[in-house]
Amino acid sequence: MFGQKILLTSVAGIVLSTAAFAAPAKYEPASYALDPMHSKVGFEIPHLVISSVEGRFNKSEGTFTLAEPFEKSSFKASVEVASVDTGEKKRDDHLASPDFFDAKKFPKMTFESSEIKGTTESFKLTGNLTIHGVTKKVTFDSKYLGSVVDGYGNQKVAFHGTTKINRKDFGLVWSQAIEAGPIVGDEVTIVLNIQAGKPGKAAPAATPAKK
Repeated sequence: MFGQKILLTSVAGIVLSTAAFAAPAKYEPASYALDPMHSKVGFEIPHLVISSVEGRFNKSEGTFTLAEPFEKSSFKASVEVASVDTGEKKRDDHLASPDFFDAKKFPKMTFESSEIKGTTESFKLTGNLTIHGVTKKVTFDSKYLGSVVDGYGNQKVAFHGTTKINRKDFGLVWSQAIEAGPIVGDEVTIVLNIQAGKPGKAAPAATPAKK
């Protein structure tokens, strides 16, 4: 019995301690620029029917305005198509070729929001996605993750969003067939893990140690 009381007390302490650090996401209305070093524009597409290939675009930029109320916020971003990275150069070169993205003719993929519905905890981010010269309206299931000040005094915010598109809707129609079906599937899952920042106060200089 005594041991059970100790265990329950310890568990309760852990729960309370965890709750103390689980502060609600702070909302900071302002204009922000996408931080490409700490953001990821990723995708996943079926391969050989039974598996999938994941990739990302290594060069991206964008601007975000968080408004009050939140539904009035706006998002605009783009990626350099030639920066596609699936971990295999031969495949990346093929994706950038005219068979797929045709990066020389269509160097950028863009997204510009037109409507936001919901709350910061769960919202629908709708806008115009342009790939391969074709523009379609898409909706990302999204979540605002919060706002913090980094070690250099810069205000940072973060978002997560996912959507699914049919690549053929954007003119990406290349494929080859095998016994089980197409080598490359049609449905593409796009995943956004975005960090953005605005200038803040510089981090205070370290105080020299007293001798």
